[in-house]
Amino acid sequence: MSGWWSSLEEQTRREIDSEVLHDRRLMAVKAAWDALRPLGGGLREAEEVVHARYDALGDRVRRRQPDPLDVSSLAARAAAHPGRVAAIEAVWEGDTVHDWFVCLVAVLEEPDGEGHLATVHQRAVGPPPATAASEAGQTLADHLGVPFHFASPDVPDDEAPRRRQVQRRGASDVP
Repeated sequence: MSGWWSSLEEQTRREIDSEVLHDRRLMAVKAAWDALRPLGGGLREAEEVVHARYDALGDRVRRRQPDPLDVSSLAARAAAHPGRVAAIEAVWEGDTVHDWFVCLVAVLEEPDGEGHLATVHQRAVGPPPATAASEAGQTLADHLGVPFHFASPDVPDDEAPRRRQVQRRGASDVP
C-alpha cells in the first residue's frame, strides 16, 4: 500500500475501514479524499487507498447484495410507483467507482416520469450488466405487456436516445 495510509490519522483510518466494511465505497473515498487533500493527495490517491483497504479487509467486507432481477421482484417494484407503467427501459450509467452499469427503469405514463427498478453492476460471476439487464427488462416488459427499450445494449453510452426522446421525434417503431 502507498504511504498515504500511514499518513492518515488513526480516527480517519477507522472511519475509512468502517465505510469499507459496510461496502460504502463512495463514503470511504470521500473520507479519504477529505483527509488527503491537505496533505497534497487527490481523488486518485483516495480511490487507491480505498481500493487497497477493500483488498486488505477482504472477506470481512459485508458486500451489498445485488438488486433482484427476477420478474416478481421487479414487477413489485414497478407496481410501487405511482401511475401506469408505459414501458421498461434499460439505461447506461457510469462513475469512477463502479465503471459502467445499467439501470432498469419503469417509464411512467401518468404521472409523466420514471421509477427506478434495479441497478445492474458487473459481477465476478454471471453475465455482463447489459445482458442481465436486457434479459430481466424484456422478461418484465413481456410480463406487464409493455414495450422494452435499450438504445445501446452492445456499447456503454449514457447519451443514447431515451425512449421518450425517440417517440417525440416521431419514430413509429420504438422497440
